[in-house]
Amino acid sequence: QLVESGGGLVQSGGSLRLSCVVSGYTLDDYAIGWFRQAPGKERTGILCVTRTDVVTYYDDSVKGRFTISRFNANNTVHLEMMKLQVGDTGLYYCAAAGDCWKYAAEFHSWGQGTQVTVSA
Repeated sequence: QLVESGGGLVQSGGSLRLSCVVSGYTLDDYAIGWFRQAPGKERTGILCVTRTDVVTYYDDSVKGRFTISRFNANNTVHLEMMKLQVGDTGLYYCAAAGDCWKYAAEFHSWGQGTQVTVSA
């Protein structure tokens, strides 16, 4: 089971930290990806961290603004988001997979999502 938290309403230029807590299995064995579903749009990948702490960016627009970090001892992965833009608004999900695969369908476990709203 994965549970996201930390979403909320923030002004453009602000920051948020999302958390993904994994339970029922060991975080060490999985890559964790973060995905976003904007209103009326399909779910898309943002970035992912492998079991060996290698980060893959799916969305180049977040480079330099978003960072991902994993804390296996706490079974937690954080997504630090800075300089948020209105276009970052959406429902944010974390998901687990054996590696940072290219497609969301290849991630087998998903959280329920946490809403991030960025106002102008």
